[in-house]
Amino acid sequence: MALIDLFLSRAVRKGRLSLTHHDGKVREFGSPEPGYPDVAIRFTDSRVAGQIVRNPALAAGECFMDGRLVVEKGDVRDLVELLTANDKWEAGRANLNPSRLVRAAGAIKHRIDRINMERRSKKNVAHHYDLSGTLYELFLDTDKQYSCAYFTDPQNDLERAQRDKKAHIAAKLAIEPGMKVLDIGCGWGGMALYLHQKCGAEVLGVTLSEEQLKVARARAEALGVADKVKFELIDYRRVEGQFDRIVSVGMFEHVGPPQYRTFFRKCRDLLTEDGVMLLHTIGRLNGPGVTDDWTTKYIFPGGYNPALSEIVRAQEGLRMFLTDVEVLRCHYGWTLDIWYDRTVEAKDRIVDLYDERFYRMWLFYLAGAGAAFRNGGLCNYQVQLTRGRLSVPVTRDYMFEGERALRD
Repeated sequence: MALIDLFLSRAVRKGRLSLTHHDGKVREFGSPEPGYPDVAIRFTDSRVAGQIVRNPALAAGECFMDGRLVVEKGDVRDLVELLTANDKWEAGRANLNPSRLVRAAGAIKHRIDRINMERRSKKNVAHHYDLSGTLYELFLDTDKQYSCAYFTDPQNDLERAQRDKKAHIAAKLAIEPGMKVLDIGCGWGGMALYLHQKCGAEVLGVTLSEEQLKVARARAEALGVADKVKFELIDYRRVEGQFDRIVSVGMFEHVGPPQYRTFFRKCRDLLTEDGVMLLHTIGRLNGPGVTDDWTTKYIFPGGYNPALSEIVRAQEGLRMFLTDVEVLRCHYGWTLDIWYDRTVEAKDRIVDLYDERFYRMWLFYLAGAGAAFRNGGLCNYQVQLTRGRLSVPVTRDYMFEGERALRD
């Protein structure tokens, strides 16, 4: 039995996978079961199987991108779902995990890669966020919120869920009119504009993406609020001044563990004595780990999703109060499913923008990310920190009341 066949016989127990090897031989794995996909794939040459066995985290994605791993029944999301649903994080199966030696080697490599000093940060950001703005318009909501939405009802559409996300975060910030807010990693400006329009704040948004900066500034000008909502191309470590509130959504994943302490120390220094900050980040349910090779190479160079222990440890001793932690378990999976469906619908336009290989890369990215939240060890953390003991009320009622008032 080929090594890939042995691997798949262990990996697929529920649901069915049919594999056609390059020589025409067909192998079947698993058995039909409600709720699990029925998928057929084909390897187009003799090298695919060996490459995947040697480094599945990298080679599976590359072979799919290159058209050497072809999904003939179902789609790549079905394939990823089949494999991950058979190995759910909460089940704790050990037989499919990398060996201790592989994990140790990977950890050393990623400690070096994620140093993420200033000179590297801007290049890493540009790799992903300076892609064509048209691409993001094809699958994001109209406000271009490129982070986990908040589904007060799983049946809500993306527009509603992203509006509710902004209300959820704004309520935790407890902003009063006239307060000064810093938005670290402001994206295309949607959160900053929302906090001004809904809460009356004066906002400074900072980013390292030149393309996002152009869009954010143009939006503020078009709304006539450029004097109240300003955007700058600057590293957060170079921001000066004092702010009543700090918000950071989907940026901490690019900071890198060696810089976590620097990040929180800088936030503390920027906050007023009664200041409040809200950090929204993808996180890992396990302890510290590493980013897989494919994601590091093709999607987020320098990116790393922190364990809660790493976040908490980084702010200890800085004399800030950890006042609230919320874990969003399912919301990003639902968000990514919508992004995936919209990407499929926009295939022709994406291929025109780039090519077939890029389109398959983007599909694999969204499919894998979605499965990591549905079946794997990823979640979202919302962490609230304050400078003062009484900077926010001592019960959480104000969050619920504020959120209800802000919702459309």
